[in-house]
Amino acid sequence: MSRIIVLMIMISTVALASSAENAGTDIVQRTVNFLLFAGLIWYLVAEPVKNYFASRSQAIADELKKVQDKLKETGALKKEALAKITDAEKFAEELAISSKKENKILNDNIITQCDVDLEILAKQQITLMDFEQRKMVRSVVEETLEEVLSQSSDSFDREAMANVILKKVA
Repeated sequence: MSRIIVLMIMISTVALASSAENAGTDIVQRTVNFLLFAGLIWYLVAEPVKNYFASRSQAIADELKKVQDKLKETGALKKEALAKITDAEKFAEELAISSKKENKILNDNIITQCDVDLEILAKQQITLMDFEQRKMVRSVVEETLEEVLSQSSDSFDREAMANVILKKVA
């Protein structure tokens, strides 16, 4: 094919070359020369240009496919993240409910323990008061006896004993 084109170009150069005597009517020859030149350029440049644009189209298509794949991947990741958020919200609600229940149980246990401690303290206070009262009565009785015994036995009569006891009680 290339031999035919080269042969046509050689023939056209000789056959259609302009001469001085046909100076006014060389439009046909120039048109044929232009068409041959355009055909030659087309023959030489068309295939690389087609390949360039085809490869460029393929590169753009590949980039578009990559972007779409990333978009799909991002959409999947978004769905996973939303699912995790939903699970986390459910877990937070369950945690709050269980925390409230545990809080109530602990609060009830603390109140029960405090009530028991208060009862124990009240019983201890009553016991301590009884002990102190007995101790005080014992000391009063001892003082009274010492006082009575220290007085002379001559004036020891019922009336004096009653006076001493009334003084201590009052």
